[in-house]
Amino acid sequence: MKKLSMLFVLFAAATGAFAQSVDTSKLPTVDVTGVAEIFVVPDEVTFSLKVAKTDRELEKAKRDNDQVIRKVLELAREFKLDPKDVKTDFITVKEAYERQRVAGSDDEYRNVFVGYTVSKTAVVKLKDLSRFEEFFSKLIGIGVTDISGVTFASSQLRKHKDEARAMAMRAAREKATALATVIGQSVGKAVSIKEENVDGYRSPYANVSSNSFAVDGSGSDDEDTFSVGTISVKAQVQVSFLLN
Repeated sequence: MKKLSMLFVLFAAATGAFAQSVDTSKLPTVDVTGVAEIFVVPDEVTFSLKVAKTDRELEKAKRDNDQVIRKVLELAREFKLDPKDVKTDFITVKEAYERQRVAGSDDEYRNVFVGYTVSKTAVVKLKDLSRFEEFFSKLIGIGVTDISGVTFASSQLRKHKDEARAMAMRAAREKATALATVIGQSVGKAVSIKEENVDGYRSPYANVSSNSFAVDGSGSDDEDTFSVGTISVKAQVQVSFLLN
């Protein structure tokens, strides 16, 4: 038992020594923030679509909706999209009303039933941006009610994020070195590194942005009305360096 107690004391002493070795609160350090942002050309685009049809007959509203959804799926096959890049949501049904003025009244209105609205959403990813304008125009032509989102992204996001993070670390060290040099000191090892979340909510499409585009059928065939542009990939770190 005495031997066991001695081992415990030695372990406790070693643990205390380790805790002291990583306690940087009393060490001279320089704390800096490194920020980096790179711009990359996207190579894929995701469309968020909605198809809504209204009719007094529920079955007809559903048939009209199903017809457009089938056209969306046919369009996806025409453009040879991977099936996993085409997703449809569950169908929703609700009564539709229209606000109408009461006959013979100037300021009295009533809600009048106009039918049933059947809606379905879909998300489609196109990986050949050279066909963006063609695909977008055909989506409009087949009767898609609403295109709520057009999001450009890079399939190499992880690679670009790693690159931005490395740039942010270099920026942090350069800043720390510049600050230390002014007071005749130098920087040593980093004793604390913390990556900041500069993307906000981590959605599946984090680090992407929507670009401006236009589809104008009135132009000539050689007019380019769509420009891909670039998307931003950011990284930010907080680093504490020892001062020598």
